[in-house]
Amino acid sequence: MGGTPPAHRSPAAITPAASLRQLIDSLNREQRRNQELLASLGFALRSFTNLSRFLELVPLLTARLVEAEGAVLLTFRSDGGLWREQLHCSSQARCGELLRQLAGLQDSDLDRDAGDEAMATRLDQLVRRQLGDVQLFGTSVVAKNRQRGRLYVFSGDPQFSWSEVRRRHVQLVADQTAVAIENELLLEEMRRHERLDQQLSIGGEIQSQLLPSRCPVIEGVELAARCRPAFQVGGDYFDFIPTRPQLMGKRREQGRWALVMGDVMGKGIPAGLLMTLLRGMLRAEVLTGLPPDRILHDLNELAQEDLAQSNRFVTLFYSELDPVTRVLRFSNAAHNPPLIWRRQRHSVERLDAPGLLIGLQPDADYGCEQVQLEPGDVLLYYTDGVTEASGVGGERFDEERLMRALLAICKTVPDAQGILDQLFARLDRFVGPGRQLEDDASMVVLKVRDEVVLPTL
Repeated sequence: MGGTPPAHRSPAAITPAASLRQLIDSLNREQRRNQELLASLGFALRSFTNLSRFLELVPLLTARLVEAEGAVLLTFRSDGGLWREQLHCSSQARCGELLRQLAGLQDSDLDRDAGDEAMATRLDQLVRRQLGDVQLFGTSVVAKNRQRGRLYVFSGDPQFSWSEVRRRHVQLVADQTAVAIENELLLEEMRRHERLDQQLSIGGEIQSQLLPSRCPVIEGVELAARCRPAFQVGGDYFDFIPTRPQLMGKRREQGRWALVMGDVMGKGIPAGLLMTLLRGMLRAEVLTGLPPDRILHDLNELAQEDLAQSNRFVTLFYSELDPVTRVLRFSNAAHNPPLIWRRQRHSVERLDAPGLLIGLQPDADYGCEQVQLEPGDVLLYYTDGVTEASGVGGERFDEERLMRALLAICKTVPDAQGILDQLFARLDRFVGPGRQLEDDASMVVLKVRDEVVLPTL
């Protein structure tokens, strides 16, 4: 049987299907290429520890990603000015002159003071003028609502068009670039804090070496002292200074000693530096053998210029103890008056004398007083970081509370170190667990030993 021969398929019949497959294959290849480029940028973002190397890649990968002629990346410093060391382009031959011109501009030429939008507009004008007649697209590099730079992509091909996909790809790169810049700024801030912490640690170590590491042995008295700075370096100062340091052994223990408590207004490194300066001046003054009021007067004169330049003042209580007679002479430069617990009367009193802050005015006068210490008496020197410490409810520890605490503790605790520990324990309970003191807090406790009474025959 004869049959109808099969019809031959013409090339025109299969062209639409083949064209569709070719289009799909082309789109798949382009999508894979774009994914690989974006993955490369993401890998660089995760792997590069050098921000410059990452930023150099951004214009190259962006231009390839959207099949443009080139790209330019301009970045801003943390203060908002143009970061001239981090200006990058995909081709020096095409964009090198633009970068040279931008690097030579002042921030005032870029309308920086007018805000981010004005600066972006000014940069857009400069870039467009330099690149000439091109298809140009620019977008901001933004992190945490702050403009960190501008990314420009351009093409001299008249057929090139900025589709929505291309714009999204450029914006995606700009967003990844913003993350890289923000991470670098955070790392730099962290490194700066680490350097500052290291300097504070060194400063705190030096200051701790300047404060007495242990209390001296003075005949007839017990001593205990502690300084708790609010920061690693503080402005509190206490000292025990022999008036005749050349004496040794028993004669040194029986010699007159200067007991000092002071406070530089402020906290941190500046206060600590001034405290160190005052310490050296005071130790030199003690060797003159002058009475307490003259020592404060001369110290005030010596410190005038240094304190005036720093706009700070110093409070200082200076006392001098004769262990043989148990007479304490003292003068006060507006420091918190020490408290004395009288064992015989079971009462707490204040030790004070008239006087101005060190550094407030030249040729200031200071009063000089004295007190006779009796066996069992307890003397407490302290700084305002103790009485001004705030509790959970906002109230202050205050002097009245400190006097009551001293009165209660001295009746039951027999030694100077135990009294000091109990005072700090009460202060810590008042401030509350886990809360930091707002100011440096220092205390020195002096207790007069009981006299040895021999039995009668």
